Amino acid sequence: MRNPYVRTASSLYINYFLLGMVNIILASNMPFLIKQLDTNSAGISYMISALGIGRVLTYGLSGVLSDRFGRKPVILVSGVLMAVFLIGIPLSPNYQIAFAFAILAGVANSAMDAGTYPALMEAFPQNSGSANVMVKAFISIGATILPLAIFFLAEHDLFYGMAFFVPALIYLVNVLMLWTLPFPNHRKVEQVQVTEHDGLPRFSTEPTFWREGIALIVISFTSNGLYALPQIWLPTYGEAILGMTSGSAVKLLSYYSMGGLLSVVMLAFLLRRFVRPVTVLLIYPIITLVSICVLLVVKSPVIGTVNAFVLGFSTAGVFQLTLTVMAEFFWKNKGTMTGIISTAGGVSAIVIPVVTGLIQSHSSILQIFMFDAVVAVAAIIGALYILYRYRQIMIHD
Repeated sequence: MRNPYVRTASSLYINYFLLGMVNIILASNMPFLIKQLDTNSAGISYMISALGIGRVLTYGLSGVLSDRFGRKPVILVSGVLMAVFLIGIPLSPNYQIAFAFAILAGVANSAMDAGTYPALMEAFPQNSGSANVMVKAFISIGATILPLAIFFLAEHDLFYGMAFFVPALIYLVNVLMLWTLPFPNHRKVEQVQVTEHDGLPRFSTEPTFWREGIALIVISFTSNGLYALPQIWLPTYGEAILGMTSGSAVKLLSYYSMGGLLSVVMLAFLLRRFVRPVTVLLIYPIITLVSICVLLVVKSPVIGTVNAFVLGFSTAGVFQLTLTVMAEFFWKNKGTMTGIISTAGGVSAIVIPVVTGLIQSHSSILQIFMFDAVVAVAAIIGALYILYRYRQIMIHD
């Protein structure tokens, strides 16, 4: 029998295809925004950080609302808010209003996460890992397409705001589509799981927030840090350490994105029957640590390019799999726990750039990647503990 939520999932993935654009849309349009808002590159950087602030401040609340009122209302609101952000930025008369719109985008992002990840887990209970990791694939595709769209607008001397307005229109159309599509009843899903277990693992001892929950928070924080840090510093590493031209150094990010896209496509296949998400949480940080060590020791453009690909491969999808494992431990409160775990990731998105920026101002790019190695070690420790607890308390029929 065909899953009745396939069309719903398709619309949810469209939201994240567009989110991939939103994540880089301010940085990609920096010259236009600097002129429009009478600011500088630092001002636009602060606007970008406002998205992270909006996420961190509301992840917890979004998760609670998702559990209380259901996934669908939260997701619909998030789509509308994201459209308001995209329409508002090109029309903002001053920096302060644009900054407020940026915070609103962060709020929309948190609501989208808190509703979508639990909805996908409930729609595809037997393939929740694959369903969640595909979110990352659509984010990557959106982030790849937006620069091409911006280039097209510039080449044809069109208003830069079209790169905002078109995604906003798609968001609104998608909201109308989602309004008509079915969602799993999260309360009924929980009742069925309580009475029939629904094929889910049972516990020999009940997991607790202060053990499994804290470990998952550590993994969420480190996974976002390990993913974001190379995006910020790989071009600098390419120029300063490998002697690349600026154009060649920027291409390292393309290889990084290619590795990430391959990873999530491969995981979507493997997670169906060959490997558990909890195992990937350990394997990927180990690969990341080895790759970072090679970057620190072997200073070759060819090896650096290969390592950029490997880093993209080993950091993509880890956050989504963290949410999947979280749902196995805390399936009764998926929305609330999604909010908590996502908050940790949001804090990482703010803290890691600040810390690495301070390191760069007082040291060199190599010290930044040494710090990245420390973050990878913390991720491995957290994953080892989760894998140990998973094998200790999970009972599979």
